[in-house]
Amino acid sequence: MSKTLFEKIWDKHIVKTIDGGPSVLYIDKHLIHEVTSPQAFAGIEKRGIQIFRPKQIVATADHNVPTLNQHLPIKEQLSRLQVETLIKNCANHNIELYGLGHPYQGIVHVIGPELGITQPGMTIVCGDSHTSTHGAFGSIAFGIGTSEVEMVFATQCLLQSKPKQMRINVNGSLKKAVLAKDIVLYILAKISASGATGYAVEYAGSTIRSLSMEGRMTVCNMSIEMGARCGLIAPDETTFNYMQGKKFAPQGNDWDKALQYWKTLYSDDDATFDKEINIDAADISPMITYGTNPGMGIGVNELIPSDSAINEGDRPSFEKAMKYMGIAPGAAIKGQKVDYVFIGSCTNSRIEDLRLVANFVKGKHKAKDVEVWIVPGSKQVEQQAKNEGIDKIFEEAGFQLRQPGCSACLGMNEDKIPAGKYCISTSNRNFEGRQGAGARTLLASPLSAAAAAITGHVTDVSELI
Repeated sequence: MSKTLFEKIWDKHIVKTIDGGPSVLYIDKHLIHEVTSPQAFAGIEKRGIQIFRPKQIVATADHNVPTLNQHLPIKEQLSRLQVETLIKNCANHNIELYGLGHPYQGIVHVIGPELGITQPGMTIVCGDSHTSTHGAFGSIAFGIGTSEVEMVFATQCLLQSKPKQMRINVNGSLKKAVLAKDIVLYILAKISASGATGYAVEYAGSTIRSLSMEGRMTVCNMSIEMGARCGLIAPDETTFNYMQGKKFAPQGNDWDKALQYWKTLYSDDDATFDKEINIDAADISPMITYGTNPGMGIGVNELIPSDSAINEGDRPSFEKAMKYMGIAPGAAIKGQKVDYVFIGSCTNSRIEDLRLVANFVKGKHKAKDVEVWIVPGSKQVEQQAKNEGIDKIFEEAGFQLRQPGCSACLGMNEDKIPAGKYCISTSNRNFEGRQGAGARTLLASPLSAAAAAITGHVTDVSELI
């Protein structure tokens, strides 16, 4: 019987199917951080339960950590408490922790792939919505709530209902300066922030195949922003070459055996999907968001929609977003003044992202009234940037290379955007207050963000390359 990639992995991990109900799904790898794990630890301790398989759990500190002076105590009391609690809980339950100061510390969705913890064919969960990132390797990866974290602690399994399946095919050649981030922002603009609700989304087509692993992770990362349960891409030679030699990837004969299985992970030619969407890569331009959800995006040279172009039912939320953003319907987004630029997050903080930005800004300098934060996704990315001299390029351009963490992706640490200020961000969400109370966020690719840092306003980066 023909199967999709999702079905091949799902079926292999079913422990038990409940008639008329969810399935018991076995979980290969459980990633945790300091925000969603404390209550789960407290829950199993209250019940007198041991963690079932601690060796299949990996922890790191990322959401609450400062990105300057990480050798000093964390200033914010709640952030410090959460990080200290994670340290204590991991020690008490024999869980591997890559905390502050560890050479593997970083954003959970960056360190999993770069260490070879993330592997094709796995089921991966984390108490974080952007766990879909790991689907770029051909795995079923999704975020879970704190009660589900506790369930995996206790059983290494989850009760899950099988989602519907969607395939998004992107074919053709991309225009100059169009990156993976632009692809996923374009998809979001086309289908909306709820357009994939209830689906597992497989990304396919020649354009997706041409992406690096970093690019594929960017696309899968934002699957949750369109409402999808997860996003995944079939593994291929690009995947295998990226993984080979990684710290925790299989070695020797184990590699050969794993590779043999991984090469079976693709959707069969006659596999069926509940929905398919086809996109021509030539239609995608450098993208930018203008509102307060990631589906409110346009090409940088397009006009913001007018009131009359919005459906009657969507008009109140549209008007609310325009008021919050201080942007007029029907206006041009190009030329909009920018106060901050944030290049980082689990969407765009990998070494490829930093290299792209460094190559673009080399020999240039930021606009005088723009503050630029470059936040690597991990200690390994930070070290690699220094080894390659990227840190010097940023310094000469007036950019600040900080230390690893989630940083200004969300207002949960010290890196907040002031109220009323505009920030072009390479992160994944532009909700009201996401980057700080009253902050106004414009999502874009690393190249578009870098262009805004140099010019001081929203710019079509293709005109500068």
